[in-house]
Amino acid sequence: MKAIEVLFWIFSGIIFYTYLGYGIVLFLMVILKRTLLSTKKVINKEWTPEVTLLVTAYNEKDTVQEKIINSRALNYSNLKLVWVTDGSDDGTDHLLSNYDDVRVLHKPERKGKIAAMNRAMEYITSPIVVFSDANTILATNSIQLIVDQFKNPKVGCVSGEKRIINHTKDDAASAGEGIYWKYESLLKKWDAELNTAVGAAGELFAIRKELFNPIEEDTLLDDFIISLRIAMKGYKIGYNPGAYAIETASICVKEELKRKIRISAGGIQSVLRLASILNIFKYGLLSFQYISHRVLRWTLAPLSLIFVFILNIFLIRFNNIYNILFYAQIIFYVIASIGWMMERAKLKLKIVFIPYYFFIMNYAVVRGFFRFIRKTQSVNWERAIRS
Repeated sequence: MKAIEVLFWIFSGIIFYTYLGYGIVLFLMVILKRTLLSTKKVINKEWTPEVTLLVTAYNEKDTVQEKIINSRALNYSNLKLVWVTDGSDDGTDHLLSNYDDVRVLHKPERKGKIAAMNRAMEYITSPIVVFSDANTILATNSIQLIVDQFKNPKVGCVSGEKRIINHTKDDAASAGEGIYWKYESLLKKWDAELNTAVGAAGELFAIRKELFNPIEEDTLLDDFIISLRIAMKGYKIGYNPGAYAIETASICVKEELKRKIRISAGGIQSVLRLASILNIFKYGLLSFQYISHRVLRWTLAPLSLIFVFILNIFLIRFNNIYNILFYAQIIFYVIASIGWMMERAKLKLKIVFIPYYFFIMNYAVVRGFFRFIRKTQSVNWERAIRS
């Protein structure tokens, strides 16, 4: 029984550290750094190198006009617009041809986003490339704020912030996703201040063109792989929440689950593909951040939730603390179930949607794991319907 107790607390510790503990440790490390080290300010000189905004789009005809208007309104004078629309058959490329300031790269064959991105990068000569999705709206000063971070020669990649908005109501998807991204953005801010952000948001991130290497065409999380491989070269991944991309929440949790399962499958793929970063003796602080912020979420944490519940069943008759913890888990999953029922009934109560969204996140990791090992996850995105 002692072994069961030890395992119970190990798995409980993994859960706590993954979702809360790392944030606490990270905050304390940032405070310590601020106390011990003086921050060196980058010289505030005007610098406007040529930047290419690259949008990889598949059948995005309905978003073209809004995205072009937004791109033209960006407060940066030396900006080129490039769209790659390989495989699109809804007229996206023809619609884009009406805009004289947009370079359109198109092939009728659809080989996936990564193949299109790799192909497009061969035509780009700008020293800085900003990647953005067709369905996201960028803040006016986003490009300038990103470029400013590249004044530091140690920065090889810069991530913007993803912001979730909902025009209708606080349903499960928008409530859960919005809170998740607020917490995630806070962790990114602290990660970057301590050492480096751990990955970039695909909705808005930038790299030095010279650091780009074509990535495998079956890659599921291109933004993550590209940014981490740059970090592996010794460069920092910067982060500026003032450079943000606005995206509406998924219309319901069922649609959000599509994204989460794919991201989870991509997470498992990334852990295997970036296995060398686990060597803390070689990568030091980067390894610590990577394992704490990413690897545990995609591997041990969801499994720990299952093991803790099962082990708790064997322990409830030995100590009152185990009774309390077991019933606390029951209450949590009951609330998550109520969130599921309310979401189906189109009712709104944010307090029950948060546990439901947390459950869905971890459920998606399990689904994503099996989808990855069965090789049933397509490299082509199945877009979630958004509000």
